Amino acid sequence: MSNATILVSEFVLHCEIRPEIRSFTVVALAIVYLATVFGNLLVLLVIILDRHLQTPMFFFIGALAVIDLLHNTNLIPKMMALLLFDTSPVPYGACLVQMFLVFHLEIVEAFLFTLMAYDRYVAVIYPLRYPQLVTGRTVWAGILVCNIISSMPMTVYMIFVTELSFCRTNVLPYCFCDYATMVHVSCNDNAKYLSFLSTIAVTYGSGTLILTIISYGKIAQAALKISSTEGKKKVFDVLVTHLLVVLLFYLPLMTAFILPGLGVKLSTEAYNTLVIVATILPPMINPIIYSFRNKEMKNAIQKIFTGKRTTPEIDNQM
Repeated sequence: MSNATILVSEFVLHCEIRPEIRSFTVVALAIVYLATVFGNLLVLLVIILDRHLQTPMFFFIGALAVIDLLHNTNLIPKMMALLLFDTSPVPYGACLVQMFLVFHLEIVEAFLFTLMAYDRYVAVIYPLRYPQLVTGRTVWAGILVCNIISSMPMTVYMIFVTELSFCRTNVLPYCFCDYATMVHVSCNDNAKYLSFLSTIAVTYGSGTLILTIISYGKIAQAALKISSTEGKKKVFDVLVTHLLVVLLFYLPLMTAFILPGLGVKLSTEAYNTLVIVATILPPMINPIIYSFRNKEMKNAIQKIFTGKRTTPEIDNQM
């Protein structure tokens, strides 16, 4: 039925983790969350306090830090409570809010990765024109557009969820409220619910990933023209680490979202692992890759904690 009435007022989350590894999982989640909060708050604090970092590149990094904080705060505390205290019932409205935030923040982050890649592309390929092409205004306009683009498929998802009927069970075999899991346990057999998920994953996911890889490819071409061996090594080291964290975000999510729409049913454990890894690990790793390896960010942190700054120049290569 495509216009079925929702029959539940709450969902029951059932995080399928073996009892013998529950304690380890809770500790791992706690470490990931504390590292996420500390790393991203430090990034935001440094950018706010140091005027040398109030540039377009660091505005992007600050926006990424906000998204990562919201993302893991939306997920990890509830997952830990579920594993520790079995507080599994979630009101219907709260479940939809969590689902909305997960999808919305993932789509915005995908587009933000692309904007950050093209920001570095312009900085490396057109360094003299960079101040005119990339300004604070264009950065905030880009972030606004990312949120608007993300809201379009999210509107469709929310409409689809209201059409689902949970007449057999309201138990979601998952660690947080997830759209695909809701579709699987519902009484609705219409293929549109999962095919739309796959379509968005292909168009938004593949599209932004391809654009990101193209921009890094152009940067790599420019790096090959650098006469200094040390300069080449530095650029390629940054490129490889950036691509690794981007792929850690993209590939598991695209695998988990595209295959069900193509008729390939993943096991609950495989699906859970793919989505959870891609969802909670990048917010912890992003500050390390995009911020703490940056010379100017390291100098700003040193200035805050010691009162000394080693160099005033911004490391604008990557």
